[in-house]
Amino acid sequence: MRILGIDPGLANTGWGVVDFDGHRFRPVSYGTVNTKPSEKLELRIAAIASRIAEIAKEYEAEHLSIEDIFFAKNEVSAIGVAKVIGAVCYAAFQANIAVTMFTPLQIKMAITGTGKAEKRQVQEMCRLLLGLDKIPKPDHAADALAAAVCYGNTSATMGKLGIVK
Repeated sequence: MRILGIDPGLANTGWGVVDFDGHRFRPVSYGTVNTKPSEKLELRIAAIASRIAEIAKEYEAEHLSIEDIFFAKNEVSAIGVAKVIGAVCYAAFQANIAVTMFTPLQIKMAITGTGKAEKRQVQEMCRLLLGLDKIPKPDHAADALAAAVCYGNTSATMGKLGIVK
């Protein structure tokens, strides 16, 4: 299965494509979609959603796994991120790609086994699971790969338990 992971952000949206065969992960590609604060909000959101749709098509993503907002310290930035999440989910819907949202806690649990893991621990475990020489940069791309791995781990566990999602 090919999974497109997304770490949503208004300035930087991370993306990572991972193949998962039910046992092993293989990284395919990753990067970020960047927008400028000087651009109009609606143009930034449209650019992100459009680029993610292109990436999904280019890499033939079968599923999109996106980090959801769990707790926001800054309401203004949280609203912008929420708008990006909505636009990306709509783009996936238009492309007939199923979407699953995970909180940061769920991603940490699926990658490291603990919801209290530090960002560096999540990135290092993700690096190991993907067989990479180093943690991907920038951080947003590494977080997107973690979202993809989270979906793979979660779907594999649910399959073993006979739970259909």
